[in-house]
Amino acid sequence: MRSGFIGVIGKANAGKSTLINVLVGEKVAIVSPKPQTTRDAIMGVLTKDDYQLVFVDTPGIYKAKNRLSSVMMKTTETAANDVDFILFVHDGHAGLSTDDVALIKKYSDGKIPMAVAYTKIDIMPKENILTDMKLLYDSGIECDVFPVSARKYKNISKLEQFLAAKMPEGDRVISEDIVSDKSEKFMISEIMREKILLKFGQEIPHGVAISINTFQKNDNGVYDINLDIICEKPNHKAILIGKQGKALKEVASFARQDMEKFLNAKVFLTTYVKVKEDWRNRPNLLKDFGYND
Repeated sequence: MRSGFIGVIGKANAGKSTLINVLVGEKVAIVSPKPQTTRDAIMGVLTKDDYQLVFVDTPGIYKAKNRLSSVMMKTTETAANDVDFILFVHDGHAGLSTDDVALIKKYSDGKIPMAVAYTKIDIMPKENILTDMKLLYDSGIECDVFPVSARKYKNISKLEQFLAAKMPEGDRVISEDIVSDKSEKFMISEIMREKILLKFGQEIPHGVAISINTFQKNDNGVYDINLDIICEKPNHKAILIGKQGKALKEVASFARQDMEKFLNAKVFLTTYVKVKEDWRNRPNLLKDFGYND
């Protein structure tokens, strides 16, 4: 039996969460095309008869601009030091810059073994893959590189088998019936935030947090969920609610459908929008919303 922890690291929007969801076979992390989607370290667990892979999804690497993003970057660095293996995820479709090479080299030069998942190869010219592989090799990066497509499931099994072989020998580190370390309540809040990320523009979602007031399963099997959508400015609140509440109703409807699929039960969802100015720089509010410094 082989088992261990794999830190999944890379720039924002590289496809880390999508790759983990595909490897685990279940949705354990929310996905959107916007940076800063993942804010916390989230474990996704893949258990097979002879190995267990515990993936640690981390916030995307970028320059911190507020206290929240500083906490997120600290989370990523901690994960990179507390795992058995690092899987660096790079968006192949976006190309390979000198900054990308330097970042990959930074983690590959450490004490923890590493491989690169070169993602989104289904939407890029094949000749670019060989060019980038040569650039990595010429830059002195000697770790294994796996061109993959999570959407098309290309080379995913090959990557999985490689990672399993790299794990230390030992018993399972997580119970075999667990696929994530996060609670249902946490995932419900993340589903709500995911739908906001997908519906609204660039700035508002970055300043949004979800605070769940009620999460209760009634005797009839229906979940009663009451939550607050926290934003930073009154004009953001107006946009989130929309004319006659239309925008809020739409995003809540989309979220409820995913919540019901996740919980495998009916959901009665109540949502409110509240303003907490500059909450991303206020330690007490960060703690209240689950982002511990």
